[in-house]
Amino acid sequence: MRKLALVLLLIPLASACTWVKMAPGAKEVRVARADQDLSACTRRGEVSVSVKDRLGPYDRNDLKVRDELETLARNEAPSLGADTVQPKTQPVDGEQRFLAFTCGAASLGTRAPAARPAAEGEAETYPIAD
Repeated sequence: MRKLALVLLLIPLASACTWVKMAPGAKEVRVARADQDLSACTRRGEVSVSVKDRLGPYDRNDLKVRDELETLARNEAPSLGADTVQPKTQPVDGEQRFLAFTCGAASLGTRAPAARPAAEGEAETYPIAD
């Protein structure tokens, strides 16, 4: 009975772990929004990635699953000669498809538009890194 209780306690902890690590070269791969116009970029291919979205009867955290799928897509991009990936579909059962593009630094417009001053009572946000 103690072993069963221990296993049931460990499942939620294991589901919070990130199992996918960033491969060399993947850190430079950008992730475009699904609705972002990449018509100025060159399409390099399509990537299908998958991770476990369940551990036994327990559903893994959706944000962790999405993060791991994105990391896997970024890991695959350099092998296609791509520097940008864009979600083609939403994740379903731990699987997702991404499009891979070569955009170069200038054509993506990676800088955020100039922020307007916050009105009284509104929150201001700041990027963590440039």
